[in-house]
Amino acid sequence: MGVEEKLRTEIVRVVEDLAASGALSADAAAVPPFSVERPKRADHGDLATNVAMVLAKPARKPPREIAGLVQAKLSAVPWVKKVDIAGPGFLNVTLEPAAFHEVLTELLAAGAGYGRAAAATGERVLLEFVSANPTGPLLISHGRNAIVGDAVGRLLEACGHRVVREYYVNDFGNQVRLLSKSVRAAWRAEPAPDGGYGGWYVATMAQWIGKHFPEVIDDESRDEELARHCVSRMIEGVPGAADVQGIRHTLESLNIWFDVWYSEESLHRWKRVDAVLAKLRDEGLIAEVEGGALAFKVDEGAGDEQAKDRIVRKSDGKTYTYFASDIAYHADKAGRGFDRLINVLGADHHGYVPRLRAALQAVGFDTGKFEVILYQLVSLLRDGQPYKMGKRLGNLITVDEVLEEIDGAAGRVGAGADALRYYYLSRRTETPLELDIEIAKKQSLDNPVFYLQYGHARLCAILRRAESVFGLRPPRPSPALLDKLVHPDELAILLLLGSYPALVQEASRERAPHKIVFFLQDLSQQFQSYFTRLKVEHDAILPQIWLTSQEGWQEQWDRDKSLARLMWVDGIRRVYKAALDLLGIHAPERMERPAAADGTPQAQEEEDDQDVPPTSPSP
Repeated sequence: MGVEEKLRTEIVRVVEDLAASGALSADAAAVPPFSVERPKRADHGDLATNVAMVLAKPARKPPREIAGLVQAKLSAVPWVKKVDIAGPGFLNVTLEPAAFHEVLTELLAAGAGYGRAAAATGERVLLEFVSANPTGPLLISHGRNAIVGDAVGRLLEACGHRVVREYYVNDFGNQVRLLSKSVRAAWRAEPAPDGGYGGWYVATMAQWIGKHFPEVIDDESRDEELARHCVSRMIEGVPGAADVQGIRHTLESLNIWFDVWYSEESLHRWKRVDAVLAKLRDEGLIAEVEGGALAFKVDEGAGDEQAKDRIVRKSDGKTYTYFASDIAYHADKAGRGFDRLINVLGADHHGYVPRLRAALQAVGFDTGKFEVILYQLVSLLRDGQPYKMGKRLGNLITVDEVLEEIDGAAGRVGAGADALRYYYLSRRTETPLELDIEIAKKQSLDNPVFYLQYGHARLCAILRRAESVFGLRPPRPSPALLDKLVHPDELAILLLLGSYPALVQEASRERAPHKIVFFLQDLSQQFQSYFTRLKVEHDAILPQIWLTSQEGWQEQWDRDKSLARLMWVDGIRRVYKAALDLLGIHAPERMERPAAADGTPQAQEEEDDQDVPPTSPSP
């Protein structure tokens, strides 16, 4: 239990006791929601609460009078050091170090399970995301969909939900036919058809399919078969072609894997579209309209921005719209026994959401269990200016080329995925996003993802040096060692670590992975501030070089304090890594030092992450 939650629980107990004793009215026993948070000023205590303010109405007493009653009770709690009343009735609470030490004991005992719920204790969730048309490579906007969807899935799993990740392959209809016609045209060295595709990938597919399946590409009566080949190559890649490795490969480069790849074409092949439309027609939800087309009857109160009947089959009697497939697809989702359905869609699909909701309602699914996460699009910058046209698709920029550029600059495969994940998850999904490629490529603290990862590497380096130089490893908690952790920054960081489990629940519930990014930024900055302060105070985690060069230095070294701090550092490292894992960002144990002023990288040394010698000799 975090420190805030521990205090909140104690306050509720105190209020209930006051109500039971008659000091407060019985109505006060049903304690209204109140805040427990860190005050803006450190001298106002560790935590502040407005409980007396919110109790004023049900208790029918002035807030300061209530604050006095609560103050007297709270002050008697062993782990509460003092309670002050401020302003009209706020309570500022200062805690004993032991209250913070419990957090460290708990998280070290929990290990990798800290902040996570037991598996399979929540809902069965079908999470559909990306679902980009297989008519071209994934673009940077698709990348945000992919990363947001994957991070939401990780958060849900951390809270005990069973998540199935699904990619809906739009492999039916006119756009797929246009792709196959474009590939055939490229094979014949003819211009692409009107509305067709002319990217480099079309020519690469044409050469491979033409070589291995000439009878298909040459025979115009086999358009459907050619379309299947084209979709397969867009998803799986063209064997031996480095420039067309496929959508699946791009997603795997982002550390994203799907459990199910669901084919739209299969809905038609197995007559599921016909079946669900027939059922809805029998129920009066689909009717023939003027011209002979079939339309889904939209309830004007359903929230559709353009409330009108939606065509599902055109007047030719055989051509279905995409909405017809979507009805059948979501009917199939509803029939698979999931407790919750979540779709991740671009903000331009806002008007489409009510139609999906209406379709699910029509097939009998509880629409309160259906969610859509809408995300804004992405724009790329280079040195603050709009990113120039993509090298491969004109003004369309692919995920692959961004990954390649960042990986190349960093000299590490995976650096691009880490950068995209950080930038795409560092903002609310409803916020438009700008990504400056030049900043994302830097191997310096100017790059926020580098800064974040460097924070984890620094923690690892401290632990590594402790063992290699001093033979120390983080011990198990004991009262004697925990009592050594009294530095204000150490306690403040334990307060933050204690909030992590509740934060994971909140981020999962709100589908808000950016909150995990904010947590890591706060943790990294607080540790850096502590680290810097120790240098000034000459109170290092480990003995400094200047000290160990002196004769009899061991007598000046508080070994138990070092052990306690190593235990504390290890606790930070564990939570830090767990949070990075939730974001899908690599948690390196070693990194180069930040680049020098001239941009030259510096190799990391083991003593890089110890406290450096003071500028003036220690007395």
